[in-house]
Amino acid sequence: MAALNKNKEPVIDTISDKKAVFQGKTYRITVLSERLVRLEYDAAGEFLDEATTIVKNRNFKMPIFKVEQNEKLLVISTKYFVLQYMKEQPFVGAKFAPDQNLKIKLLNTDKQWYYNHPEAKNFKADAFSLDDYKGRVKLENGLYSTDGFASIDDSKSFIIDKEGNLQLNKENRIDIYVFMYKRDFGLCLKDYFTLTGFPALIPRYALGIWWNRDRIYSAENLKSILKSFNYYEIPLSILLLSEFWHIKDPNNYNMYKSGFTFNGALFPDPVELIKFLNDRGVRLGLNIDPTEGIRKEEYAYENLTKALQVSNTSTIPFNAFDTTFMNYYMAYLIKPLINIGIDLFWIDYRKDVSSLQVLNYYQKKVYDDIKEKRSLVLTRNPFAAPHNYPVLYSGETIVSWNTLHFLPFFNAIASNKGITWWSHDVGGFKEGIEDNELYLRYIQFSCFSPIFRFSAKRGNYYKREPWLWDIKTFTIAREYCWLRQRLIPYIYTEAYNYSKNGRPLIQPLYYTYPAIYDEPLYKNEYYFGREILVSPITKPKDLTMNRAIHRLYLPKGVWYDFRSGKKYIGDKRYVVFYKDEEYPLFVQAGAIVPLANMGDSKNDTGIPKSMEINVFPGKSNVYQLYEDDGVSKLYKDGYYIITAIDYNYLKNNYTLIIHPIEGKTNIIPSNRDYKIRFRNTREAEQVEIFINGDKANLRHEAYAEENDFVVEVFNVNTTKQLTVNCKGQDIEIDSLRIMNQDINSIISELKIKTNLKEKIASIMFSEDDIKKKRIAIRKIRGLERKFVKMFLKLLEYTAEI
Repeated sequence: MAALNKNKEPVIDTISDKKAVFQGKTYRITVLSERLVRLEYDAAGEFLDEATTIVKNRNFKMPIFKVEQNEKLLVISTKYFVLQYMKEQPFVGAKFAPDQNLKIKLLNTDKQWYYNHPEAKNFKADAFSLDDYKGRVKLENGLYSTDGFASIDDSKSFIIDKEGNLQLNKENRIDIYVFMYKRDFGLCLKDYFTLTGFPALIPRYALGIWWNRDRIYSAENLKSILKSFNYYEIPLSILLLSEFWHIKDPNNYNMYKSGFTFNGALFPDPVELIKFLNDRGVRLGLNIDPTEGIRKEEYAYENLTKALQVSNTSTIPFNAFDTTFMNYYMAYLIKPLINIGIDLFWIDYRKDVSSLQVLNYYQKKVYDDIKEKRSLVLTRNPFAAPHNYPVLYSGETIVSWNTLHFLPFFNAIASNKGITWWSHDVGGFKEGIEDNELYLRYIQFSCFSPIFRFSAKRGNYYKREPWLWDIKTFTIAREYCWLRQRLIPYIYTEAYNYSKNGRPLIQPLYYTYPAIYDEPLYKNEYYFGREILVSPITKPKDLTMNRAIHRLYLPKGVWYDFRSGKKYIGDKRYVVFYKDEEYPLFVQAGAIVPLANMGDSKNDTGIPKSMEINVFPGKSNVYQLYEDDGVSKLYKDGYYIITAIDYNYLKNNYTLIIHPIEGKTNIIPSNRDYKIRFRNTREAEQVEIFINGDKANLRHEAYAEENDFVVEVFNVNTTKQLTVNCKGQDIEIDSLRIMNQDINSIISELKIKTNLKEKIASIMFSEDDIKKKRIAIRKIRGLERKFVKMFLKLLEYTAEI
């Protein structure tokens, strides 16, 4: 039964409060929030109250605004904008902006929006895909603009009728939403999500590692792949099958892209296979491309022909715009696959965006009444509120540094439209050259990306399996695969914050520092959740130096390298030299990053029984860890737990408190082991453990490990408050990042005579000016020219800092 308002009228989510609506014969203007206004114009006076594929809610909380009007003019004012409209006149008006019939001025600025405004300062947001990307791609507008406004056109979206089916919209109707937010982009995103629906909380296993190859796999092949991942200790969460899982022409497996029935020759018992994988922590996903229709070989063909009342002598054509067909398509072909345990559908449809929108909508609709399972769809971008679907597939990307260089920027601008879950092929999908350094940098970038998915085209020489590379490459690749798996508690918490509060997992640095957008050296940097800043390496290393020469900018504050713990002073630009195993990952003073300790099953993405809490010094902080069952929708009914990790920092006395603050405590293990790693911290003189404020005799260990102080506490009751108090003098190890340390490391590893290294060091670390150092380096006898050039470059880098 629908809720009632104060006048005992039913509240409909798609209908706004009457007091916020101003309507005439041909226009309707609705104030949704102090920053958001809806503009409708229709010559016949027919206005839309139904939901669309973009808009799900117009019943906003009543905003504060003022209105002045007479027979000809309507003026609406909020603290963000002033709207002026000449009643009953077409929105477009005269050619030039000052003479428009409708215009919206952004207060305290010289900015003004009008119908058909070019919005030239829009920072863009997304693309259909990055198939064959070689440096140029058409990007669509987002919501972030230095003008402080943006608009969304809902005039041509599909309408959702009362039965939940899609209908075509009326032609020549204008239906536009204008966001006037100045610099309050976070509030703009909240308005956008309130309008279009907050993002879905994706299943926890989606944050693990995916595997896909464009190969003809059998059930035994999949079991063998899983065995290899387990043998080489690489975590795996999802096996994703390309088109060859379904029935094909037995004489030509390249025929028939469309199919919905397992190929019995390759998969004699799909239910057994799914159970085998699930029991080992792995989910199964299927590629679906219905373009060619439903053939006679499909198991549901006869039922479909009867239900649709069509001839059973030929292929049933796919028609996304036939409501009856789409409902039967989902009921007879897709839902049975869900019922046997398929967890992911890869909608590989690329014929037209309109049909893709319909496909995605009905695919999601199937899951709406299934409480036991959250939907997971991988799809090219449908453009209509794509954050609702939720994982976007960037397509068949080319293996190249050029592609990798673009991906961080592409992920970041997606936030301009509220999108988080982009999925890219780790290593690239096709063409190019298989290069171990490129492969490693792809894996490292993917570790700190929304989705981590290995994929490649058919062919014997595309190497995506980490164990096919040399031992160094394999070891580093495995390390970052482990780190990704361990980061899941952190990423899942950030996924919850995205779903609950509309805060994207990836946020570009230019939200805080807009000038960075125009600086090519730093525009790829992004925040990965609340605590982590990533400055990805996307260019090859200097072969002589055997390091990636990387320029980065750190915002105001004190920052730490997440791996080494070295301290960096913010609001500065740096040149840093990274080995293959190193990656630019930073956290601020006081950062708290929860990690899962790897259990016996490396594939397990569930709630961990043992955790490592990384805590950085210098500032007090609270991190709220979110956990639920990871797969069902029961969290919406309160079946979740939020645990506060509270760091109280004093230089000689610091405390970490872990305690549940919201939800149901039986969601997580009743007892848990904690390894608390105080980073860059000396060994404490005294450690005390308390439970609910009383001193406890819990088994624990405290020790120094490199530059960290570690306290392990075992078998902690998770329903109670754990307090770890540490005391000591001058606790922080002040390991500032010093350029000379980097240069000394480079000199040490060079394959040159040791006596030359001594001469080089005496020059590089002398008090002489740069000019004298250059001359001295050139005069060193016996030093190869390539090394001379390298040290001259190093001197240039030192001069930049």
